Amino acid sequence: MPLAGWDQLFQDADQRRPLLPVAVAGGADRTALEALRAASDRGWVRPVVAGPAADVRRLAAEVGVDLDGFTLVDAEDAADAAVAEVRAGRARLLMKGRVATPALMRAVLDASTGLRTGRTICQVVLMEIAPARRRFLLADTGVCARPTLAQKEDILGSAAALARRLGADPVRVAVMAATESVTEALPDTFDAAELARLGQEGRFPGCVVQGPLSFDLAYAAEAGDRKGVGGAVVGAADVMLFPELTAANLTVKAIMYTADCRFGGVLCGAACPVAFMSRADSTPTRLRSLALALKLTAP
Repeated sequence: MPLAGWDQLFQDADQRRPLLPVAVAGGADRTALEALRAASDRGWVRPVVAGPAADVRRLAAEVGVDLDGFTLVDAEDAADAAVAEVRAGRARLLMKGRVATPALMRAVLDASTGLRTGRTICQVVLMEIAPARRRFLLADTGVCARPTLAQKEDILGSAAALARRLGADPVRVAVMAATESVTEALPDTFDAAELARLGQEGRFPGCVVQGPLSFDLAYAAEAGDRKGVGGAVVGAADVMLFPELTAANLTVKAIMYTADCRFGGVLCGAACPVAFMSRADSTPTRLRSLALALKLTAP
């Protein structure tokens, strides 16, 4: 079964109640405020916006965003203040606003005041390619620079759990590499093969894991036909698990900026879902990321 797309996620978010409080790290951002206003008006969330309150009010007035229903938490350190709202139980979600990724991750990962759970925290992006009617998750696209094999197992588990929430059964996981062959020239191919072996042994229930696979094999069935590579995941990956951050980040941004697509992302592995994308992203992308985070809170 294909993954649910953004239209379905928006319908799901429209139907759920009550509003969930979302703590926003850095509210002095036009796209963040616009997305929060739209999400609030649709009945999704109640924004709790952390950061210098005067800056948030000034920007909201400049761009015409009504702050009715918003709670402003006046703080110089927006990341710490937003995480504190979650820890205190005043928010159920976290959202990245106008704050640098390292600052937010420092607050999330703090051993005493952060949102650690013992899991590997990773970014998972839902990509929807309109012309091809293809939807898939990519991980980790934003946090782990060089994940270990154990961390890759954890990231695979988080991405697969999200895929199941989006309707995949079974979850088809492609463990990505530059080639489908195991070779000493590309050490990550050994991890890919090992994850595939663990999948065959039942380490990842409800998943079909295949690797190493190059992007063309994970994405397009015709690539498998031409290369003579078969398998249930070829041309049908629900999850693409990348070997390291550079490959994942370059791939996801190349698709974002060159393809006819819609996308949004979340952090998995923290104590609450985190709507998490780039500061350069648009209002619709931020709204989609909120819808995806809400899906992770559904019963």
